[in-house]
Amino acid sequence: MIRSFYYTTDDGLNYAEGISEFQKLCARRDSVLWVDLSSPTDEESYVLTSEFKFHPLAIEDVLSEMSHPKIDDYDTYLFTIVQVLGPPVQETEIEAKGIGLFLTQNAVVTVHFHQVPSLDSVAQRLQRDSRLISRGADFLFHTMLDHIVDTYFSAQNTMEKEVDGVEAEVFEDPDQDILKKMFRIRRDLAIIRRVIVPQSEIMSQFTREKFDVITPKAAIYFSDINDHLHVMISTADNQRDSINSAMDLYFSMVSTKTNAVIKFLTILSALFLPATFIVGFYGMNFETIPEFRWKFGYPFAVLLIVGVIVGLLWFFKRKKWI
Repeated sequence: MIRSFYYTTDDGLNYAEGISEFQKLCARRDSVLWVDLSSPTDEESYVLTSEFKFHPLAIEDVLSEMSHPKIDDYDTYLFTIVQVLGPPVQETEIEAKGIGLFLTQNAVVTVHFHQVPSLDSVAQRLQRDSRLISRGADFLFHTMLDHIVDTYFSAQNTMEKEVDGVEAEVFEDPDQDILKKMFRIRRDLAIIRRVIVPQSEIMSQFTREKFDVITPKAAIYFSDINDHLHVMISTADNQRDSINSAMDLYFSMVSTKTNAVIKFLTILSALFLPATFIVGFYGMNFETIPEFRWKFGYPFAVLLIVGVIVGLLWFFKRKKWI
């Protein structure tokens, strides 16, 4: 599917779907064009070559659904791949998928093979306020990147709630389900960080280097996105430390519980060891044992066993072993 937004100072904003003569539309100096290719067919993707004359390597990258962030400067246009995050869903892994963006002097072309809510949000803003596109393609390009980065904030906020929740659960009742949940959260946090860090490096290039298709006025705004990404990296590190601390606490509490059980069983064994000895002693098959013919022999043996157990309990208590 292809959708396009075309703006000129005379006609304002126009919306169209399908293949158009995009090269002609870009010919006017006062025009700004956004072409969005969503899961394009072979015929639709051919406009990247026929209408925009993009480099075959860039087209190959974007059509092969390459997801690793990158930026290439082709002088007359920029090509970049950024990653978008799917919303975190309980018990499922966060997905990071790539989206290709081309920026020319007066056009932005986006290519993706999955739904990108951040681009839909930009489209809705465009229809409400055409000033978003009237400032130029570079400002529109910045707005798209800003909306994509905002999805990272959303993902981090969701993970923050999950981390806080699992920390509380560890204190209440640490079990195997909580451990599985913590491993999933740690994996999702790693995915988010793997997306944010390379993206920050890409944004740093926008702030450090000068590109012909980005005006100095627009270039200033990219530093704001880069600042956001640095904050996100710090947040990601803190969340990773928090979940690691929660896992350490979990293993510590499980170990404490295990030690308590072992301690109880050890004390129990120690208490009944003398009783086992006494029972074994009087269980010997000798007829000359005096207590066998004593009428108080049985009560004496029982009282002896109880007395030894009570004595051991007192001894353990005095030594503060229990």
